[in-house]
Amino acid sequence: MNFKEYILKELSSLRTHTDKNIDTDNVADLIYKLLMSKKFRKYSVEPSYQEHVSKVIKNSIADNEPIKLTLVFGGYKLWRLEEAPEVDWAELFSLIYYVKWLKPIAEIYKPGVWFDFYSDDVILNRMNNIPISETDIYIQSFRQLLEFVKNYLPENLNFTLNRVGGQYKSREEFNQELDQLIQNLEKEVYSVPLTPKQITTIDSNVKLNPGQSEDANWREKVNLTHEAYSRVSKRRPYYRNDQKIFVITRPIKDSIAVGTTKRSVVKFWIGAGVVQKDGDDYAAYIYSPKQLEANSFTKESVDIEGLNGKNFKSVRMVNT
Repeated sequence: MNFKEYILKELSSLRTHTDKNIDTDNVADLIYKLLMSKKFRKYSVEPSYQEHVSKVIKNSIADNEPIKLTLVFGGYKLWRLEEAPEVDWAELFSLIYYVKWLKPIAEIYKPGVWFDFYSDDVILNRMNNIPISETDIYIQSFRQLLEFVKNYLPENLNFTLNRVGGQYKSREEFNQELDQLIQNLEKEVYSVPLTPKQITTIDSNVKLNPGQSEDANWREKVNLTHEAYSRVSKRRPYYRNDQKIFVITRPIKDSIAVGTTKRSVVKFWIGAGVVQKDGDDYAAYIYSPKQLEANSFTKESVDIEGLNGKNFKSVRMVNT
């Protein structure tokens, strides 16, 4: 089996439907167990959020609505990667993984599942110096990928992409609110030293402008922008509410953390998709820049009809 055959096999498996005898009186419990499956969930969920998940499921069933999940993500491809600014195999591997997680729910619950990717790209130009033109390219390529994958999904499993910026009338309205929050938080945020983890994150994500690093407080200014952004009025309420379940790749409070593939937790937007031979099959991974540097690869050419973009013409194969 070559890589193309592997991917087509993975995609085709998403179409299959398994008829199951379901006790309709217990469908809420079944959905809950499927969402919490340790086969996909990488980390524990706090008891209080377990209660929230259960409540969302029961309310959705009562209203005959799909189970609504939202994953908040960066909305760009890390500029350090050669794959930037478009999506690559990392996004496709994650989509396949999430479908495998959620498809059993769609099979037992007719209204199905709505999985919404919620993009933070509106802040990237101001915080990380990523050109708006590049984040727009990423969003466009992500939407094209969703359209491609849609051909392989059950009809009641819906993937969408929305943007924080789309909640505002204009970028100017967003920037006005952000500027006010920065002003309000300046003394509070500057009074707390950056942690080593914050410094590492900032250094990894910010594409420095000429002369920016000459400012002794440049990292603190980036962190201030980040903290102000986390408080903008139209971001958090979109996904932190009684109708939705918050999904994330790595654990934070009040979430279901499921990683990005069976073997990876690296965020798909800051990593690249790679594969490794696994007997007659393949294993899909998402590698961070450090993992990419630490390994060697060969590239295998790929040509899959409908899967367009510069990053789907070949795939990195891990040399073992």
